[in-house]
Amino acid sequence: MQRMLQYLRQQVNISDEDWHIFSSCFEAKTYPAKTFYLQAGEMENYLCFVDSGVTRFYVEAANGDETTVGFGFDGWFMCVYSSFYTRTPSRYYGETLTETHVWRIHYDDLQKLFDRLPVVERIGRLATQQMLLFKSERELSLLTRTAEERYLDLLSKAPQLFRYVPLKHLASYIGITPQALSRIRKRIS
Repeated sequence: MQRMLQYLRQQVNISDEDWHIFSSCFEAKTYPAKTFYLQAGEMENYLCFVDSGVTRFYVEAANGDETTVGFGFDGWFMCVYSSFYTRTPSRYYGETLTETHVWRIHYDDLQKLFDRLPVVERIGRLATQQMLLFKSERELSLLTRTAEERYLDLLSKAPQLFRYVPLKHLASYIGITPQALSRIRKRIS
């Protein structure tokens, strides 16, 4: 949990007492590689902090094609926020790409902490703002930048993904085919 504490202290000033209360509501969970963390149709019940590992979130089209919409990796909070906050079934799949160790908190426990500790409500607000900004930046990037620019941006912001994520998933995330990604990588090399 030390990694989570370090991450939070970069965001907010959380006292030792508040950290003790907050952290006591989390449980450790390990997911083997290449397993579902969440399937479409299930409700997201946990907010997770990824201590180690890599996850992928995707949607599946009617024809079976998958579109990667996000990743979770070391030192980040993750969940399917739309399902978690609306308490409705997820339209997304979440799968582990590597063995993934998380600290997770149930929705009900988080809601109690929001009421009990002002710093937790602040953490939630900042996390929501960060997630909205990230999604907005990705949307704008898909609309205004070239595939090569999106590839280079991902490479600079999250180089660790290139060690663990198959290229077909990275290509899907930046909105191109695996073949187009191969051409870009060859041209840049």
